[in-house]
Amino acid sequence: MQQTIDGRAAPSEHCYPVFNPATGAQLTTAPICSDHQLAEAMRTAAQAGVAWSGNEPLRRSALRTFADALAGDAGLLAEALTSEQGKPLGEARQEITAGIEILRAYAELSLPLDVLAADGPITSQVGRQPCGVVAAIIPWNFPFSIAMSKLGAALLGGNTVVLKPSPFTPVTTLLAGALSRETLPAGVANFLSGGDDLGSALVRHPTTRAVTFTGSVASGKAVARAAASDLKRLVLELGGNDAAIVLPDADPAAVAADLCAIAFRNCGQICATVKRLYVHASIHDQLVGELSWQANCLKVGNGMTDGVQMGPLQNQAQLQRITTLVAEAVDEGAVIAAGGRAHDGPGYFYPPTVLTRATDGMRIVAEEQFGPALPVLRYEDVDEAVTRANNSTFGLTSSVWGTDPHTLRDVAERLDTGVVNINTHDVQIPGAPFSGRRWSGLGAEGGIHGVLGLTDARVLNIAGQ
Repeated sequence: MQQTIDGRAAPSEHCYPVFNPATGAQLTTAPICSDHQLAEAMRTAAQAGVAWSGNEPLRRSALRTFADALAGDAGLLAEALTSEQGKPLGEARQEITAGIEILRAYAELSLPLDVLAADGPITSQVGRQPCGVVAAIIPWNFPFSIAMSKLGAALLGGNTVVLKPSPFTPVTTLLAGALSRETLPAGVANFLSGGDDLGSALVRHPTTRAVTFTGSVASGKAVARAAASDLKRLVLELGGNDAAIVLPDADPAAVAADLCAIAFRNCGQICATVKRLYVHASIHDQLVGELSWQANCLKVGNGMTDGVQMGPLQNQAQLQRITTLVAEAVDEGAVIAAGGRAHDGPGYFYPPTVLTRATDGMRIVAEEQFGPALPVLRYEDVDEAVTRANNSTFGLTSSVWGTDPHTLRDVAERLDTGVVNINTHDVQIPGAPFSGRRWSGLGAEGGIHGVLGLTDARVLNIAGQ
């Protein structure tokens, strides 16, 4: 497994271990990008951009060819993804398919060109031009689909890319990089690997003109500070602490199955999933019982095993965080209705956990836990629930559940997040913008909005037409 620089394999002198979260054992090693290799990747990306930026038909054709190559190795990519990330193999296959379809969608996406008619002799055309070299920094929860989303938007827009996966999950991305060597022009997409120091160097490099980053708030703020001195363009997706409100007219048995599936998918390691559940007092106890039953029925285990519905947390630090947050909540008065105890064997397993008697001041409610622990909070008045749901530094997604369409729409309109859902959650429609408010990030990803964030407006004024 090697990096890809200038369309060629780039051997590294040093490597670091990558672990399988289902066993805790070493899976493989990944290369550590050297200073020289980083400089080479940036230089070749800048050079490749000269021809790439001016040839839109080539960009579309290359994206299609790359997507086809990935589809040809989709099975291998899915197995690599499960081995390094932990999610069940079926979910890994879905992620690989989604990433490939994202690339194909970008290959067909129309770029905007607005013609501004004038009464006088001047006509203006407003189009887009690439920023230049884009640094794409990828998280470990959806390493393939997020990488393909960032690549597709940047490359269609005429940029070239230097991409760095999370040090926890580099394997699938580097395999994709190997497939790019025969399908993308040399230097257009470079795939590097290494630790946090590599990400910082990418952001600070003078050749980088835009940064697209998905990760934690603390890391996102560090990226913003590093990019500020050079006024680099930024797209930051920094997670959320998503609230769901269950109205008193909801059917607890009906919504529990959906909420459980959503909250515990990918072991709860999703930015846009239910992380705080506000339930009306009249149905609170019944819904907690239904949720607990659903959680206890989920089959937890190695994602390579048939029938497994939830795999391990991706890394030891995340397991320790969830363990600590649940223990703190119990010490402060929360009650475990399901789960709540880490697995004794190997791997980073934690069971689907439902907490009742949680309060807004607990860290497991106020912070993004990013794991399989769902606090359920009682409320008496819908206005109160909306106020509590909006009382967060985050603003990524939210949802409201019930049966009366007028009440559902009224509550949805008052939820202060970038994406609001009614009787569903964690929905990403192709082409729709994905963006948050406040600490959930800057800019937007998805469809044309992803391209706009990595390009600049360009006005062409034409006299005499």
